[in-house]
Amino acid sequence: MQTMNRKTVNVRIDGMSCGHCVKTVREALERIEGIDIRSVEIGSAVVDVDERAVKLDRLAAAIEDTGFTVRSIT
Repeated sequence: MQTMNRKTVNVRIDGMSCGHCVKTVREALERIEGIDIRSVEIGSAVVDVDERAVKLDRLAAAIEDTGFTVRSIT
């Protein structure tokens, strides 16, 4: 879903290897107001971001705070 202030971003994540990792990243993303999670899988997440409310570095920091490494956000 793309509207004027929303965009879909793909996040590549290193270090995820199991369902618990997926759950951990999903829970971290759920705490960020202004994003809608489309999917979280081993190695990646796809989210819709309200660009007025969320900076991409905040998104990366939330994931990295769980112990994983964000490889890229596109």
